[in-house]
Amino acid sequence: MTWLTAHWDRFTPVSALLSPLSLLFRGVVATRRTAYAAAIMPVHRLAVPVIVVGNVSAGGTGKTPAVLWLAQHLRASGYRPGIVSRGYGGTQTAPRRVTPDSDPHACGDEPVLLARRGGCEVWTGVDRAAAGAALLAADPACDVLLSDDGLQHYGLGRDVEICVVDAARGLGNRWLLPAGPLREPPSRLATVDAIVVNGAPEEPVAIEIRQASGESVPRFRMALEGFEFHNLVNRCHRIGPELMRGRRLHAVAGIGNPARFFRHLQSLGLDFVAHPFPDHHPYSAADIAYPDADAIVMTEKDAVKCQAFAADTHWKLPVDAVIDDRFGDLVLQRLEKVKREVKHRQAQANRG
Repeated sequence: MTWLTAHWDRFTPVSALLSPLSLLFRGVVATRRTAYAAAIMPVHRLAVPVIVVGNVSAGGTGKTPAVLWLAQHLRASGYRPGIVSRGYGGTQTAPRRVTPDSDPHACGDEPVLLARRGGCEVWTGVDRAAAGAALLAADPACDVLLSDDGLQHYGLGRDVEICVVDAARGLGNRWLLPAGPLREPPSRLATVDAIVVNGAPEEPVAIEIRQASGESVPRFRMALEGFEFHNLVNRCHRIGPELMRGRRLHAVAGIGNPARFFRHLQSLGLDFVAHPFPDHHPYSAADIAYPDADAIVMTEKDAVKCQAFAADTHWKLPVDAVIDDRFGDLVLQRLEKVKREVKHRQAQANRG
């Protein structure tokens, strides 16, 4: 897909050639969304509020760190969140609980990472509504669900929608797949509750979306911070970037946007040989074997799949999302509004 994605930043002759397919895809997307809105296709509402964190473009934008940030913020605010995920890249399709020790090849790499870092129940399944129902049955105290990468999964009813956008890539050439990177048209952003822009403040983002009321959709900046490398064999061994400088380094990234990870390493003052892999790449030992390397560094998501055959030269760099607290306040306000609406409906039903 690399040759194709190279044409997604601007409209090229290749984009023009693919534009009929893009228009067809746009029609399918619109028809599908209308079917759910008109209740032709069923929407399953769960017993607790649902917050969906997703994007409108193909590739990585930083959804998983945003979900982890929200889970932590909700816990700190007195909620007991749970997380549901598609489990992309895993072989398991039925609802399944994910633990920190689960097999990433069965459950997917991102759910295992969420289970290790989220501090809450994590369930996967092709049917996210079924996965959510299973999670609630397993943890009745859960009072809010986070759906990782579920913006287009309309079968799961939602109360809050968050769209994460990569600052460096934005919406690309604004065309839908395959002529461009979008899963849904840019107008879809006008219906979400907030847009989270992943990137440094100096990265311009040419996105100005307005709601039907004419007001701009709330937009918040997110940065990913990580300064400490963790050894994959000796998990207690952690070092700062200063001890990586001057070494013969190789960097591995099998995520949606490997370039962002490589830029982060460069910002830490590191020189390395970059090895980008496709998102959710099924690593083997040979993929991360570089005999001339003093150290091989990788993302935390890659480390989930490489842990089993790692050597003491392999290191991961965990990152944490940093988002304006006003974003957390907005989400809490939306949740309080949802709870008031539910109480109102229940009161009306009792009077009836």
